[in-house]
Amino acid sequence: MIKSFDFFFDFISPYSYLAHKKIRIIEKKHKINIKYVPIFLAALLNLAGIKAPAFVPAKARFMIRDCKLFAEKLNIKFKFNSFFPIQSLNLMRGVLVAEKEDKKNSYIDKFFDAYWKDGLNLNDIEIIDEILTELNISPQKFKIKISEPKTKDELKMITDDAFKGGVFGAPSFIINDKIFWGQDRLEFVLKEAEKK
Repeated sequence: MIKSFDFFFDFISPYSYLAHKKIRIIEKKHKINIKYVPIFLAALLNLAGIKAPAFVPAKARFMIRDCKLFAEKLNIKFKFNSFFPIQSLNLMRGVLVAEKEDKKNSYIDKFFDAYWKDGLNLNDIEIIDEILTELNISPQKFKIKISEPKTKDELKMITDDAFKGGVFGAPSFIINDKIFWGQDRLEFVLKEAEKK
């Protein structure tokens, strides 16, 4: 039996998508629920004084190749999205809205797949509305909820608290007060999760 752990993610991160796919397998195998913690990665990187790989051409090229290599190794359906990077702020606020409607898991699964498996343009409001409708979430109510100050403040607070706790990128994992960064660190997370 393993303990659960916190998973800090943003839909904009392809490495978060790869970690998410592995985590769903871990949840099923060990019959546990991992705590998905939405953060706004752009704000987190800004707090940490880090420039996103997407804006460093050499790193961006490496990241595309690296993600494809890992996806092939892990047998995960993956397509580096031609609309990368998107503005993920509203989608991350949407995780909080979906959670209050008991649709957090399906929301996360659907939007991760839409962006990194299906290659959809999540900057397109019509596409987002279609996905929300499939999830039985009212697009109109969704837009109202993500615009509410309490939703905005909640995501900001979670992101700020993550940074204060030592998180500086996505995906990150916290267990037993230890931080692990990167989807390729999950094996170490699981070893830590086995400790009493």
